[in-house]
Amino acid sequence: MKKLLLLANGLLCISITFSQTGDASKYASVITGMDLKKHLSIIASDEMEGRETGTEGQRRAAAYIESQFRALGLSPADALKGYQQLYPLYQDSLQTTELTINGTTAEFGKDFIAPLNNNETGKFKGKKIVFVGYGIDDSKYSDYEGLDVKGKVVVFFLGEPKKDGKYIISGTNRSSEWTFPGLSKKMAIAADKGAVGALIINSNQEMFNQRSVDNGKKTGVYFPRTNAAAKQINFAQLSHAFARTVIGNNFDTLLKICKISMPVDKQWAMEKKMKLAFNFEKSRSVINASNVLGIIEGTDKKDEFVFLTGHFDHLGKHDGKIWYGADDDGSGTCAVIEMATAFAKAAAEGHRPRRTMVFMTVSGEEKGLWGSEYYSDHPVFPLDKTSVDLNTDMIGRIDTERKTDDTLNYVYVIGHDKLSSDLPGINEGANNKNTKLVLDYKFDDPNDPNRIYFRSDHYNFARKGIPILFFYDGMLKSDYHKPTDTIEKINWDLYEKRARMIFLTAWEIANRDEMLKRDIPLPAATR
Repeated sequence: MKKLLLLANGLLCISITFSQTGDASKYASVITGMDLKKHLSIIASDEMEGRETGTEGQRRAAAYIESQFRALGLSPADALKGYQQLYPLYQDSLQTTELTINGTTAEFGKDFIAPLNNNETGKFKGKKIVFVGYGIDDSKYSDYEGLDVKGKVVVFFLGEPKKDGKYIISGTNRSSEWTFPGLSKKMAIAADKGAVGALIINSNQEMFNQRSVDNGKKTGVYFPRTNAAAKQINFAQLSHAFARTVIGNNFDTLLKICKISMPVDKQWAMEKKMKLAFNFEKSRSVINASNVLGIIEGTDKKDEFVFLTGHFDHLGKHDGKIWYGADDDGSGTCAVIEMATAFAKAAAEGHRPRRTMVFMTVSGEEKGLWGSEYYSDHPVFPLDKTSVDLNTDMIGRIDTERKTDDTLNYVYVIGHDKLSSDLPGINEGANNKNTKLVLDYKFDDPNDPNRIYFRSDHYNFARKGIPILFFYDGMLKSDYHKPTDTIEKINWDLYEKRARMIFLTAWEIANRDEMLKRDIPLPAATR
């Protein structure tokens, strides 16, 4: 009897799985060019004012996406108060700053500036300065070797050294994290070694232009990345003329060395007595941006998650012109809405996915992947139970540089050979059975000069070890990041076909027996 019951249950599971697989193409057909156009006509409209992160236009777009999720019957995440995950952005204004050296008061804007988003309200005093080259302390290169900076003010140049045309630390033509994020890393090292403050020099900025001075008085909106646990110190950036009075006769030689990124030899190490005081005070406004999440709970594997993502922000409105962002990434945003529509219809008709589907549109992508970074560092669902992120960023147009016969029937797929060996078979299988697009893996080349793998929101899932696929039309020329990226340029038939293919891939991953394997190491390179 027990064997018969087990057999019956097994046959039922097979039947359900077969039924779900068979129904996939039926629900894919829910996604139509007409409906994509309906949503995109709103997302890329004048009313949204280019959807720049932290603006009213971005908030209107978030409200529209939330209204669609509500109308579809998607649930909000239990951990959130509604459909939006708010995250903070800062905007700082200078109140006062003063730098005095040996009794001489430096002039703000001429002798020094104090970048607002890297300094916090506070002051420091010192009786000695120490020149520490580039301010780097790394196993492959250190400017601090043999130096004691405790209780002193460090002086260093921005940048990092090269040898034989390659950066010493990375060993490649690409700079290391000592360049980006660079400054915050150097400040943390100086603080850890006991320095009370810093003076920095940009070898390529002899004096400060008006834009630099204005940015020193009020910042744009920015995403706070400072590690609260790390020690931080304040600093001032010096003009070359003023730096010469601080460092002395060796300044011009050191400037030449750092301009061409040569290592700073130990012979240039310098410590000198100098009475120095720096005072800095600012005010801060906090502006909330948001990601929008809608959920369809799964059945027997509801504690595992499949993400469908796209970014709904763009570049905003400037000098009276709107950057519409119809393709970038209005197309991905509306594809997520339409894929949610298809899954919701399936669920309503008794074909709920086995895994929980999370439809997430994020903001801040154009600023530096802010929204997805915030989500990946503050996840609503366990990252180890997140099977995949299928990210859609620009799928509505044709690559103007593509000169092959398949220009009306292709999509670039990024990530197929990374993190999970399951990905290409599933994606190619879903495509070959239904949409028959040409899947182009050009941007998965490790030598891709555009570094597309690192340039959209999937990267913040990948850096946490979650398998990803990124779907993209390749439009890097023509109207990319211009006000002319408008809805009239969309190829609706191809857009529909691409969105259906991504849905079919998601359907397969949502309903398979096992989560995707994580059996390929994350690429060593970073953003």
